[in-house]
Amino acid sequence: MPWLSNPRQGYLFIFFLYLVLSGCAIIVRGQPRGGPPPERQINLSNIRAGAMARRAAQGQPDTKDTPDEPWAFQAREFLRKKLIGKEVCFTVEIRTALGREYGMVYLGKDTTGENIAESLVNEGLATVRREGIRGNNPEQARLCELEDQAKSSKKGMWTEGGGTHTIRDLKYTIENPRNFVDSLHQKPINADGTETPEPFAAEAKFFTESRLLQRDVQIILESCPNQIILGTILHPNGNITELLLKEGFARCVDWSMAVYTQGAEKLRAAERCETLRLLDVRQDLDFFFFFFFEEKNSCFLINVMQVVNADAMVVKLNSGEYKTIHLSSIRPPRIEGENKDKDKRFRPLYDIPYMFEAREFLRKKLIGKKVNVTVDYIRAATGPGEGTPAFPERTCATVTIGGINIAEALVSKGLATVIRYRQDDDQRSSHYDELLAAEARAIKNGKGLHSKKEVPIHRVADISGETQKAKQFLPFLQRAGRSEAVVEYVFSGSRLKLYMPKETCLITFLLAGIECPRSSRNLPGGMQVAEPFSDEAMLFTKELVLQREVEVEVESMDKAGNFIGWLHIEGVNLSVALVENALSKVHFTAERSAYYKTLVSAEEACRQRKEKIWANYEEKPVEEVVHLSEEKERVANYRPVYVTEITDTLHFYTQDVETGGQLESLMETMRAEIAAQPPVEGSYSARRGDYCISKFADGEWYRARVEKVESPAKVHVFYIDYGNREVVSSTRLAPMPPAFSTRTLPAQATEYAFAFILIPQDEDARADVVDCVVRDIQNSQCLLNVEYSGATCPFVTIQFGDTKDDVGLGLVKEGLVMVDVRKEKHLQKMVTEYLNSQESAKSARLNIWRYGDFRADDADEFGYSR
Repeated sequence: MPWLSNPRQGYLFIFFLYLVLSGCAIIVRGQPRGGPPPERQINLSNIRAGAMARRAAQGQPDTKDTPDEPWAFQAREFLRKKLIGKEVCFTVEIRTALGREYGMVYLGKDTTGENIAESLVNEGLATVRREGIRGNNPEQARLCELEDQAKSSKKGMWTEGGGTHTIRDLKYTIENPRNFVDSLHQKPINADGTETPEPFAAEAKFFTESRLLQRDVQIILESCPNQIILGTILHPNGNITELLLKEGFARCVDWSMAVYTQGAEKLRAAERCETLRLLDVRQDLDFFFFFFFEEKNSCFLINVMQVVNADAMVVKLNSGEYKTIHLSSIRPPRIEGENKDKDKRFRPLYDIPYMFEAREFLRKKLIGKKVNVTVDYIRAATGPGEGTPAFPERTCATVTIGGINIAEALVSKGLATVIRYRQDDDQRSSHYDELLAAEARAIKNGKGLHSKKEVPIHRVADISGETQKAKQFLPFLQRAGRSEAVVEYVFSGSRLKLYMPKETCLITFLLAGIECPRSSRNLPGGMQVAEPFSDEAMLFTKELVLQREVEVEVESMDKAGNFIGWLHIEGVNLSVALVENALSKVHFTAERSAYYKTLVSAEEACRQRKEKIWANYEEKPVEEVVHLSEEKERVANYRPVYVTEITDTLHFYTQDVETGGQLESLMETMRAEIAAQPPVEGSYSARRGDYCISKFADGEWYRARVEKVESPAKVHVFYIDYGNREVVSSTRLAPMPPAFSTRTLPAQATEYAFAFILIPQDEDARADVVDCVVRDIQNSQCLLNVEYSGATCPFVTIQFGDTKDDVGLGLVKEGLVMVDVRKEKHLQKMVTEYLNSQESAKSARLNIWRYGDFRADDADEFGYSR
């Protein structure tokens, strides 16, 4: 294809049309060779078309916008649609001193094609320059003839009216670009490409120009940040954005990817394609990226063991190794500025806004579950610098469960933010665009960190080691029975830190009934060496309960303010589980618990197998010892009971600890059946002596017996498993299902009275006694021994579960009751002890003895009787 720097007139040139400037001027290009080809402007000879509109020069206030001349735009459009991207040929007839070239342009590769100038004149879109016409030139004569025909046919500019209707009303600025974008958001708009010079590579400009310039395209408006309109250009052959990325002429820009609606993953895929081919602007990629790129497609199915904070977790690999991984490209909540209250111990989990919510979201979603982990990148370790701490190596990954990207879910709830990277930093999440889109939604909806509401405040009392505070909490936890808790930390196999959600406090909890191997720890005298299997016991406890929701039964506390009790998780007693796995021994304090038999049998089985801590166990020979038995005055056979109710007459009801599990199982099954098939309200007709079920004030159903019916609105019931009474409406009663009758499990509440004591008849004095007993033993586990029978119930002595002190004897010592002198010979030792305590109380003038021995006077007038 010839190209002459000094072209000769009449020489035929063949090019591709690149740009139409106006109805009589075009720009052509040849084939690219090693880069974009040079351009050449050709003006059509002997004709003139209207001038196109021009914008006023920027920065020159004296200049004004120039509008279109009539039919100028139509002439330009006629040429654009006919010629753009087509092959044309032309001859240069005149070349001026300024380098402007005039000639004839033909569609095709030779002069037999359509003459463009003649077509324009024939359509009435251009006029003929008659002043330069030569009479012997047939081409010029042909133009004049065509112009006369157009005039007679009143085509184009020769129509009546002067063509004012063809002048465009152009606006070079939009007053409110955002409203404009929102009104047309994601709606295709027809447009034609216009040249917009940008500070970019010549190859990228040529790539875009050759495909879009003056072509019919569609534009999708995406957003309008800072009055700049962002959009996508769709050509019939494809999306120019993807093509630029595939050819290595562009990079993905993070700040605008979040608003891209045509599939951000397609752009990332196109960019990765280009990265692998090492094209153009991506040649400076670090080799490490390619080494690690293979890992990006690797997906591991592993267990989550612990959530460290809002972006980090500990997982257990298939090899059994534990590894900490971080969620890619997100940042957990953090506090702005310094901690103002320097006197208060800073606790990030509770003091950083939304950190607790983020941790809880991950804990409930992931703990103990298998997740898919796709490693995205590894952040190398960094040393400490000025004002910056040192960071260890971090493995960053995308974690999904059930098809849900956990990082994306966190960001969408406003519980984390997305990290912004340098444009050349490729170490980021493989779902980075989804993260940006989720953050945009969270900001728009005002979620979490982006909310304008007051931040949530978590006032969590840490009573670990606080003896006084622990004493205040102890009665509440004892009365609550089984309480819900979350295991926050595991110090050793039997020592844990728990978060009590209802009480909003942190406690240190020791497992009851077992003796676990001790871990190594610092002591004032030096380092305490870890006992054998202490690490295994701690690991067992961690895997079973760490950050899980559990139930605890608090029995007592030690001198350091640590609570002691039993921990259950999904029906498993942790103390029993440790003993069953030969990681703990049974402690003698377990003898008074309901789990003693289970613990002893589990320990004996492990001892026989000689597992773990029993590996070196040798049974000691049993020596026969002849015991000289002495005849006992009374039989002391104390058994563990749970005190559930105390009456105004100082009678009390208890449950046997041994059958407590059966009652709990029966109640759970009964309530589940009632929830599945609720009774019809008001359908039950109560009769005295009937067994039924009654809805208590807590909304739960319990087994009961009807004692008296005053009216349908006043029915007296006795709760047979707990010993308390209540007056209820018959609408709160229902027939007892046969499967849960007393034949299946007898009534669990048994009535008893205190042996060896007489209660004051004075109402105030009697109320003091009842209050004292309620405070000491109600809703607690005690030891009970039947001493003798009574007319209505057995008379017993009862001991505290921990100290084994006699409760009744304590009342006598405090001067709250009198001694009932029994005559039975085998009880004389007990009676003597009670009488001695009574004399001590009388001498100290305690409570009822404060005015001396009133029994010498007429006791009845003082309200007392023997």
